Amino acid sequence: MRIPFDNSFAALPETFYTRVDPTSITAPNLLAWNDNLANELGVEGADKAQVFSGNEIPQGAAPLAQLYAGHQFGNYNQQLGDGRAILLGEVIDNNDLRRDVQLKGSGRTPYSRGGDGRAWLGPVLREYVVSEAMHALGIPTTRALAAVATGEDILRETGMLPGAVLTRVASSHLRVGTFQVFAHRGQIDDLRTLTDYAIARHYPNADGAMGLLKAVCAQQADLVAAWMSVGFIHGVMNTDNCSIAGETIDYGPCAFMDDFHMGRVFSSIDQQGRYAYGNQPNIAVWNMAQLATALIQLAEDKDAAVEEATAIIHAMPAQLEAAWLARFAAKLGIAIPHPDDAELIQRLLDLMQTDGADFTNTFRALGTGAARDQFTDRDAFDTWHSDFTARVADLPDAAALRAKSNPAVIPRNHRIEQMITAATAGDMAPFNRLMTAYADPYTLHDAELATPPTPSEVVPATFCGT
Repeated sequence: MRIPFDNSFAALPETFYTRVDPTSITAPNLLAWNDNLANELGVEGADKAQVFSGNEIPQGAAPLAQLYAGHQFGNYNQQLGDGRAILLGEVIDNNDLRRDVQLKGSGRTPYSRGGDGRAWLGPVLREYVVSEAMHALGIPTTRALAAVATGEDILRETGMLPGAVLTRVASSHLRVGTFQVFAHRGQIDDLRTLTDYAIARHYPNADGAMGLLKAVCAQQADLVAAWMSVGFIHGVMNTDNCSIAGETIDYGPCAFMDDFHMGRVFSSIDQQGRYAYGNQPNIAVWNMAQLATALIQLAEDKDAAVEEATAIIHAMPAQLEAAWLARFAAKLGIAIPHPDDAELIQRLLDLMQTDGADFTNTFRALGTGAARDQFTDRDAFDTWHSDFTARVADLPDAAALRAKSNPAVIPRNHRIEQMITAATAGDMAPFNRLMTAYADPYTLHDAELATPPTPSEVVPATFCGT
């Protein structure tokens, strides 16, 4: 196995991580392999199951578990870290981009906090499918390179379940919580080193700590607007799950909506709706405020830093609104939105929520006449549709823009659960079917996958992989 490692994080002070090797397993079996991503990374060779289970450490790797902290559901946990993940190292890909290669579910680390450091097959395949679907949807995300069955069962609440290891590829695994841990401990030199490293790696044009904050805020605003445009609910937007690089990371209790509702929650642990679909913009701002609080510690003039950071954070809601408007206007076929287009969009969303219309299929059907079938109050929809038709009548490329802004298929929760059930029984055919369909989500290749769940198929809650 050849992986062209070029490690930079491992060259940072050892206060940032603990060096640790993956725990070996008995019978690794390669379940999924991403040829296209492997080619981008320059990864080639045999022994995939051995290497990406953690049994063999490839030449040039520098295995380590990263340290971070974070706010979990608003409560600060002063030390988290990679409790079941190990960074093998970094690769400069064919596009000259630096990317992490990480094993997830590879055994205990000093940050496991009593956990087994393992992952079971279901969450591994969910993250594989959903992250690759997000990539195909054009939304910044971590990627999946490999999934390996361990041949060992692990204990979870429901009993013994088959274990697996995911190989995750990311622009980096730097999180808001990575900054928080050093700020909270008063390790200002380490915080400064981390800030300089993040700027050099992700935002080389940023001017200092406040420039970094401004850049990360802009990335997060675009990311959350992109999530909302496809009906995606992250489910656990803790600061330790908030990537500095602006990628979707940590697909735990995530889900895509079928019938639309602004307050939709799927995560079994989100009892108060903190991370509901419609609250995601607010949480993005809150998370960035925590990053600002950490970065302010670097300033000699704290009062001036607070004033500057406050202005950056207070500007973020407008950034989110602009990004949201651009995404949703495109879903209507409007390339250059006007401010009053927000009302047209919101009226449709209100109708969808009242009638329980399917989010994906309603937008996909706009302009075809079939969208009307999603509604019970069709008179109200007809009134809205008349205004919509008038708005886009003189836009020559509206239909083409709608086609590339509204996916035909998304990873519906019931299909993911059906896939996991089949894979647990040794049948990978549903996994392969989903991977084929979601690789080209703006084209309808498999009409059955565009069908919402029947009442008996509805998935009411999703669960974290731990």
